[in-house]
Amino acid sequence: MTISVGATIPDVKVMTMTADGPKPVQTGDVLGHGRVILFGVPGAFTPTCSDHHLPGFVLRAEDLKAKGVDTIACVSVNDAFVMGAWAKDRGVDDKIVMLADGNGEFTRAMGLELDGSGFGLGTRSQRYAALLEDGVVRRLNVEQGTGVDVSSAESMLATL
Repeated sequence: MTISVGATIPDVKVMTMTADGPKPVQTGDVLGHGRVILFGVPGAFTPTCSDHHLPGFVLRAEDLKAKGVDTIACVSVNDAFVMGAWAKDRGVDDKIVMLADGNGEFTRAMGLELDGSGFGLGTRSQRYAALLEDGVVRRLNVEQGTGVDVSSAESMLATL
């Protein structure tokens, strides 16, 4: 079942890439404090994610933070090496925390998994964006189609 507004996000171990290599982090530690925009993507380096979803948050990071967002985080069912390479390729720098949910445990706990096996992708994340306040879901926008609309940076900015 999909996580609902008012629920606390699951506390699951994911990975993030650091200068010293992959590092495990708990989602409760990264996403559970302050005002957080979390967006999930089906896959790093995939066309819609790379050309539309991630770039919008990179471009709008300062605008979101000016509206009181403490952290912007991206999660994908990819490994930390892929997420690190994607961040570097797309000029993410320190604007967005890139979270690698390589085993899909966080995505499954959120109830937002996507069966991409028809495209050779296996289990992935649905495309979504959430506003979290101290780890509690205050808004959850899940895309119903294949594009970026309700989960875009602009859509999240308009809700703040």
